[in-house]
Amino acid sequence: MIHVCSLAKLHETVAATGARHVISLINGGTVFTRPSNVDPTDHLFLGINDIVDEMAGMVVPGAEHMHALFEFVHAWPRETPLVIHCYAGISRSTAAAYASLCALLPDRDEVELAQRLRHASPTATPNPRIVALADAALGRDGRMVAAIAGIGRGRDAFEGTPFALPVN
Repeated sequence: MIHVCSLAKLHETVAATGARHVISLINGGTVFTRPSNVDPTDHLFLGINDIVDEMAGMVVPGAEHMHALFEFVHAWPRETPLVIHCYAGISRSTAAAYASLCALLPDRDEVELAQRLRHASPTATPNPRIVALADAALGRDGRMVAAIAGIGRGRDAFEGTPFALPVN
């Protein structure tokens, strides 16, 4: 099971789910504490900004981030849940969760997985650059990008409500 949440709900979500693996997609300078029950080797920190184009002083998501994400996700033993979070739980984390599902379920339809995401989170607005990078890395030929465009922008919110996506 993949759980998605905001930074503010990280500790609560990890405690409630029993997760032992965490992916953080937040600005590099953001101060936060890794949950104490998550070993540092089971925590992937991707210090990226929630942007789609290069901007001075910011870190745009890149192919190296997708490589690290997929390496981590494929190494996740799935014995306990995985928590993916960003600052608000709306853009970077939902894109990474969708990308992770597509990586772990290579024979599943991109539209089906995007609709699963929308059903689980009405506020999910996956970062389009992360989705495009994942699409390219997975050789999905633009189908992931089209599927996310198909579900449209999520409902406006300051913070997303934590949600879960089964990996099956």
